[in-house]
Amino acid sequence: MWKRDAALLAGFLAAGAALFFIFRISRPEGASAVVRVSGQQYAAYDLGEDRTVEIQGKDGGTNLLEIRGGKASITEASCPDRLCMRQGSVSRQGECIICLPNEVVVEITGTKEELPYDAVAG
Repeated sequence: MWKRDAALLAGFLAAGAALFFIFRISRPEGASAVVRVSGQQYAAYDLGEDRTVEIQGKDGGTNLLEIRGGKASITEASCPDRLCMRQGSVSRQGECIICLPNEVVVEITGTKEELPYDAVAG
């Protein structure tokens, strides 16, 4: 009975991993990085333009946002744990980098192929 349980568990884990990668890859590339501090929009930056920006977070905390090659990442942070630096680069729509101590959120939005209108009436 235990071997069957292990095989079933392995099958569920493999299916879950496959779905995770399929959904991650199927997300469209983002067009901009929207920065929020304490829930309020701080700025929005085009992922097509390489730049480095210092973000002023909560209580004087700072994060250094680097945009290179269409990807955004936090390269320096004043928070004690620096988990935001370890989250890596984000470039696909819906991906986020979060720094809880500084209350900074960087979210990738939009698509590179966005049309300038919602719908066409005929």
